[in-house]
Amino acid sequence: MKTEVKDTPIDLVYLWVNGNDPVWIEKHNKVIGKTEKKSAVNCEGRYADNDELKYSLRSAEMYAPWIRKIFIVTDNQVPEWLDTSNPKIQIVDHTEILPPEALPCFNSNVIEQFIAHIPDLSESFLYANDDMYFNRPVKPSDFFASDGLPYVRVNRRPFRRLELKLKEKLFHKKISVYNKTVQNAAELVEQKFGKYYSAKPHHNIDAYLKSDCLHASQIFKEYLEPTFANHKRKVNDIERVIFTYTAMAENRVHVLYVSQKVSFRLHIEKERHYKKLGRYTPMLFCMNDSEYANDEGRQRCANYLKRRFPEKSSFEK
Repeated sequence: MKTEVKDTPIDLVYLWVNGNDPVWIEKHNKVIGKTEKKSAVNCEGRYADNDELKYSLRSAEMYAPWIRKIFIVTDNQVPEWLDTSNPKIQIVDHTEILPPEALPCFNSNVIEQFIAHIPDLSESFLYANDDMYFNRPVKPSDFFASDGLPYVRVNRRPFRRLELKLKEKLFHKKISVYNKTVQNAAELVEQKFGKYYSAKPHHNIDAYLKSDCLHASQIFKEYLEPTFANHKRKVNDIERVIFTYTAMAENRVHVLYVSQKVSFRLHIEKERHYKKLGRYTPMLFCMNDSEYANDEGRQRCANYLKRRFPEKSSFEK
């Protein structure tokens, strides 16, 4: 008898860092240098902590109370407001899942290659950065089909390969490190399966099967291993979308092409995005900090989250 998705345990995994911690800052600066305002790979916004995780957990408790367990992957840090005695919460240190050559790691592309190695992680799980939120009630069936396979939400970009080539060759513009890491994944899957996927990650809460992640890691082991020592993001990194593209090639997922009305990525420096978020009321949203953000945008983001999720969750002291 087939197990219904509602009976399947589903966990939630976060990556979290407190970039304001003096001990962490010293370690970071010693390994990869001080943050640079306009750096795509080493800007303040990539590590800044404005209590986004607190509000994301509030959204999870409010809208996805069926989640079995929440794992928070960190670098020897614990949010000071977090109640670690809550049985649903487990802190996972980098040293528990990353190989020695990867430590210390400030590169989410590398960390994400090892989330499936978290002890006691359920076969079906959701993955989020700490700036991603549930925006309305969701069910397990919003993320996993009745056959147990995950729904993969991607943005339809049929000409992405051509766009990147034109940008680089015709307009002589550098492809961003992020786009390069996605492209690396797409090209590896094309080499292996003869299929090129141009769909782009929606940059929001994603559904995975642990076995699919481990399977893809094994297939592309010889390409992944050389990236593990990349302590910060580099152009030879391979984005975690390689798990998705591999599962797509093997018909192990259900693909959903989404719009901003389902999955909205808000750039915190753009005030107009808040109006769009209110108008669309998407299922998921992300408050994206980056090299383009400023302190005014961060304060606006903090004020919004306080208003949007005002009630303390059981995960807080």
